[in-house]
Amino acid sequence: MAKKQDAFYFDNFVACAEDSCRAAQMLKETLEDFNPESLKGRLDAIHEVEHSGDAKKHEMLDHLAKEFLPPIEREDIVSLSQNIDNMTDKVEDVMLRVYMNNVQEIEPNALKMTDIIIQCCDAVKELLQEFKNFKRSKNLKKLMIRINDLEEEADRLFIQSVRGLYTEAGDLLRIIAWRDIYVYLERCADACEHVADVVESVVMKNS
Repeated sequence: MAKKQDAFYFDNFVACAEDSCRAAQMLKETLEDFNPESLKGRLDAIHEVEHSGDAKKHEMLDHLAKEFLPPIEREDIVSLSQNIDNMTDKVEDVMLRVYMNNVQEIEPNALKMTDIIIQCCDAVKELLQEFKNFKRSKNLKKLMIRINDLEEEADRLFIQSVRGLYTEAGDLLRIIAWRDIYVYLERCADACEHVADVVESVVMKNS
């Protein structure tokens, strides 16, 4: 169990992951109940979540700057914090691309990929909840494997979706817009896997 004075870091990691989960859920709701006219407002709302995550990250880094003996190496805390923040950033990037590319209709596979991203974010949050007990936890490895499996599932769907854009008859603007969006959806899953990679590295260092 993490010491009380160390709980701040582990709680902060979880809180930032919760922001990522919230952003992913907002993205799903936007795409499922899609209305181009309300997209700017939805984009502003998801940016507020991203801003909240940034504030938590900076609070944690300020705390770390004054810390004499953090629970894990400083560079690992910084790396993990930045990678968790990147999860929320990537989800916001998807919404930005939908807005900038002036999308009028949502591709079915985009909804499927968003569902995978939600599962990835939820798994990362669960991983980080377990992380404070990493020296004793029996579930960390299972959660890392689950995140990796979900990332591979997102990769397969990304390939299928982009190929579909080029093999089906369709206009060029649709192909360009949706290829861009699918790239950013896939990066969301990658960002989740990167968090799991950092956690795995910390566990290995401290075993």
